[in-house]
Amino acid sequence: MAKPKTVTRSNKLGPEERSAALERLRTREVDVLVVGGGIVGAGAALDAVTRGLSVGLLEARDWASGTSSRSSKLVHGGIRYLEQLDFRLVREALIERGLLLQRIAPHLVKPVKFLYPLEKRFFERLYIGAGMLLYDLFSYSGGRPPGVPHHRHLSKRQVQKSIPSLADGALIGGLTYYDAQVDDARYVSSLVRTASFYGAHVASRVRVEGFVKVGQRVVGVKAHDLQTGERFEVRAKQVVNATGVWTDDTQRMVGERGTFKVRASKGVHLVVPRDRFQSTMGLLLRTEKSVLFVIPWGRHWLIGTTDTDWDLDKAHPAATAADIDYLLEHVNRVLRVPLTRDDVEGVYAGLRPLLAGESDQTSKLSREHIVAHTVPGLVVIAGGKWTTYRVMAKDAIDAAADALDGRVPASTTQDIPLLGAEGYQAAWNKRGKIARAFGVHKVRIEHLLNRYGTLTDELLDLIRADASLAEPLPGADDYIGAEVVYAASHEGALHLDDVLARRTRISIEAWDRGVEAAPVAARLMAGVLGWDDARTTLEVERYLERVAAERASQLQPDDASADRARLEAPDISLFE
Repeated sequence: MAKPKTVTRSNKLGPEERSAALERLRTREVDVLVVGGGIVGAGAALDAVTRGLSVGLLEARDWASGTSSRSSKLVHGGIRYLEQLDFRLVREALIERGLLLQRIAPHLVKPVKFLYPLEKRFFERLYIGAGMLLYDLFSYSGGRPPGVPHHRHLSKRQVQKSIPSLADGALIGGLTYYDAQVDDARYVSSLVRTASFYGAHVASRVRVEGFVKVGQRVVGVKAHDLQTGERFEVRAKQVVNATGVWTDDTQRMVGERGTFKVRASKGVHLVVPRDRFQSTMGLLLRTEKSVLFVIPWGRHWLIGTTDTDWDLDKAHPAATAADIDYLLEHVNRVLRVPLTRDDVEGVYAGLRPLLAGESDQTSKLSREHIVAHTVPGLVVIAGGKWTTYRVMAKDAIDAAADALDGRVPASTTQDIPLLGAEGYQAAWNKRGKIARAFGVHKVRIEHLLNRYGTLTDELLDLIRADASLAEPLPGADDYIGAEVVYAASHEGALHLDDVLARRTRISIEAWDRGVEAAPVAARLMAGVLGWDDARTTLEVERYLERVAAERASQLQPDDASADRARLEAPDISLFE
């Protein structure tokens, strides 16, 4: 009797894997095709493939290149939603926070401590304290410990000791509480790789330009490979529209607007060096519209966010001078030494996909999500929060599964860790030994473990083969050459911008926003992707144009002029 074939699974997501995925999608129908490679689309692909379905995932640009790489980088319950009495949303998000911290991605999702400042005596402490107690209790709702400490009350003196840079009269005390944070873009690329590892056929830089229909039923999509120029069809029993702020645009391709509308709300964040003010924790500050976070982020602080309507270019939302001044003004109200524009090292803007309702204010629109089967063969998922992506993905695939022939198993993603998560704690405990064995500083190993988990071994193999890859990138000391090579060979990076803006965060963390690192990174990518000198030069030129356009947009007074300035830089697109 013939032996069954052994199926070997690879965690690589390089050019060869992309080509193989596209060949499969061109030639054979899949059960589920997901359109959109942000956090929800990637989560839906993993959910579907781990139910035993055949799955495709297409993204028009890079993984997480839209909203999913430009968040506040928090995995949180949304403490402000308690005031809106949205207990179900908070409880759901806190359960998901615990899962991500402890089971799904402990190498990527970490606890982070915040201060909630108090400005009024007695009643405010009771009121906020009651909310914090609820927050703690809800985090136990999943039947396991929350993975973070409980809240604590602090006196004014304790607050001043913990945050020496606060202005004297800024507050009368505070409460500390914990949430979690994540490198959002790295999480999405890891999620996509995990889906690919389990058998999903995934490809970025493939734009869906229309739907294939038989009568009123959607049976696939018309796709355009922007790397090669090829156009082809992908057939699927069910298509999932997970395109976030592009949801309405995608719906219009099928001639069906659906029963809901997604509005884009612009959120701007500033990146400030950690030494610009002293604090052992982050801050949550109330504004007249919403809340403002000051978030510890490695050697930096993230300060954000704004919340304003945006109806211009969705691919490249632009921060204005007014946005930057708004954030500085609000954070300076509580600081002893005010921050200036000269302290701002990086700026980024993202768009939240909010379900439009009766309110005209984006800050009051729903953070709930909705799933709809607007036409046969097409499922739409929209709205929601980054933290609850797994629930959104499950709901979308539940809807697709209901329309498929045969019984489809229930979602299992609550028990599936991302690549690099298994064995992470053991590797972390051995980090000193690993550092000595490779002659690399222990801090560098910690950096790698917190970005790649146990896949760090693969980067160390690159360094073993070429010691020069252990060298830091110019102007971006936190990152080494091996990370650039690995991004191109294993993580689906196809362009320089993919590496500097998303596989690493050099574009927002370096003073020059990656200008000095760009030529070195491009040469390293060229060795993996086979670029010639002309292509390597073009990649660098396009990246420098992006940086210049972003800097110019951030000097403009309003959205319209900032949008024009940002669009001066063309996207790198080999075939349109």
